[in-house]
Amino acid sequence: MSEYTEAAPSGASVGRVEKRFFTFADGDAPLVVESGRSLGPVTLAYETYGVLDERAANAVLVPHALTGDSHAAGYYDKGDAKPGWWDIMIGPGKPIDTDRYFVICSNVIGGCMGSTGPSSADPATGRPYGLTFPVITVGDMVRAQRRLVEHLGVARLLSVIGGSMGGMQVLEWSVRYPDMVLSAIPLATTTKHSALAIAFNEVARQAIMADPKWNCGDYYAGEKPGHGLAVARMIGHITYLSDEAMRQKFDRRLQDRCEISFAFEEADFQVESYLRYQGQKFVDRFDANSFLYVTKAADYFNLEASHGGGSAVAAFARAKCRYLVASFSSDWLYPTYQSRAMVQAMKKNGLDVSFVEIEAKWGHDAFLLPNARLSGMIARFLDRAAADARKEDAHAL
Repeated sequence: MSEYTEAAPSGASVGRVEKRFFTFADGDAPLVVESGRSLGPVTLAYETYGVLDERAANAVLVPHALTGDSHAAGYYDKGDAKPGWWDIMIGPGKPIDTDRYFVICSNVIGGCMGSTGPSSADPATGRPYGLTFPVITVGDMVRAQRRLVEHLGVARLLSVIGGSMGGMQVLEWSVRYPDMVLSAIPLATTTKHSALAIAFNEVARQAIMADPKWNCGDYYAGEKPGHGLAVARMIGHITYLSDEAMRQKFDRRLQDRCEISFAFEEADFQVESYLRYQGQKFVDRFDANSFLYVTKAADYFNLEASHGGGSAVAAFARAKCRYLVASFSSDWLYPTYQSRAMVQAMKKNGLDVSFVEIEAKWGHDAFLLPNARLSGMIARFLDRAAADARKEDAHAL
């Protein structure tokens, strides 16, 4: 745990978990993505935690952020260095309580953690797709998730919860499939990328494409474009933090030295060493082409244009669920004014909306870190959603 975060909330681990795979859109029924291309077969890697109740009424979907995966909680082996990426939030007695809820998390299409993406084999050639993989959107990701949710026997989700690009998927779910979503919790997210967010993503993509080893996306038989991907991650990582977080964690402290080196090859400052480490670690686990695809999907996301003819109010007119929207005071990637704008559009449609700006010094990534206030709000919101679901079921009888 970071030395500048609150203590983790109480609760137990879900324990050992297993990554599973669901394949669809094969044969004569491919998935037609929003670019007009056809894709099939499509495989989604996913994990589930908890037990689906007899009424299939306790399912909670947790979409992941940009470079996340389906491993949201627990561990594959007791020797794992870290548990799933949201283990602080998902588990018995935790805010997303797996003693009560059936939690689903899947890797997005276009990813590289088990789901079909550019590193997957194209059935037509037997070789990795590379850049022949169709450009995908957040809408395509959600359409694929719907197939998985239905495959698991869930007709309506008690809640959809996610941050950053996961929050975009939450918003997309709520307006694309309003009858399937009872409640939604978008965290640290936006209805559309600002020019600043698009600019950072474009610089990161150019870093990858400028690496000679990228080879126009056809590098799978040789060396990875490791340098370009590492730089791309370094750029992204800066946007996830805040000035205060970097000052407290690094300031201008030197790395393993008492004097500056007067050289370019060495990392003089701790922050330089940290970014280089994060970049190299990312190269070891992520695919460069997938990074291009998922960042482009985030840039293309525009809820207002795709569902409201350019109007956020019109887009949320499609929604029927209750919302809990949370922003973070130091998040300059998706600042609070963007959350306030979506909340205003929701309220103009008479939707039941709760909104909170959480004071946090640690930037955009704050939604992934322990925070007692956020944990409590999510737990209470889900409890209320579950109570409402029971009332609806009783009334239907």
